[in-house]
Amino acid sequence: LESSLLTQPWASVRFGESTFLAKVCFRDTGYILLISDLSSIWYESADAEAVGQRSKELNKRLTVHVSSFLNHLCNLMCPLLAGQPAATTAFSCHRSASSLRLHVKSELSGLPFYWDFHCCPAPLEMVFRHLVRPLIQMNLALQCQVQELIFLLLQKDAEIEDYRESGATLSRDRLRTEPFQEEAFQQNFVAKVRGGAS
Repeated sequence: LESSLLTQPWASVRFGESTFLAKVCFRDTGYILLISDLSSIWYESADAEAVGQRSKELNKRLTVHVSSFLNHLCNLMCPLLAGQPAATTAFSCHRSASSLRLHVKSELSGLPFYWDFHCCPAPLEMVFRHLVRPLIQMNLALQCQVQELIFLLLQKDAEIEDYRESGATLSRDRLRTEPFQEEAFQQNFVAKVRGGAS
């Protein structure tokens, strides 16, 4: 389940006044949920037996197979993560120092359906695997991309300067550009990032 979760994208979700990043993976054998407010990261991994036990406690009037519960939960969570939660489904979230509980209220087969995700702090290895390492890899990829774009801009400037020295002129003056200044660009970018962070 966790290896399948690695391929799932993070999605922004909102519960009340709080915004979270979340990802989830459902299978017939259970589910795993990872959720973060960027200060803490919580997770829950539940197998079919745990799902069956909790479903009996929360939904005494419903008698459906565990796979149906899991499928229904998947059908409730996936639209939420896609930014299109069902109008008939309500989500609420309660945090404490040591846990996070995500409460779901919906319907199944015409009867009320309730579910609680009981999340505890994610182990450091999981945080690294799902958040830190992908962020570092993306940062490195973006740095390489920026360096490649800077190189191309400098090459284009050299090409344009060569045209000018050969006597070429622009047919439309509004297309004229100033030569790219890498140092000024980097300073501007850092200033904007710092301004956005504050």
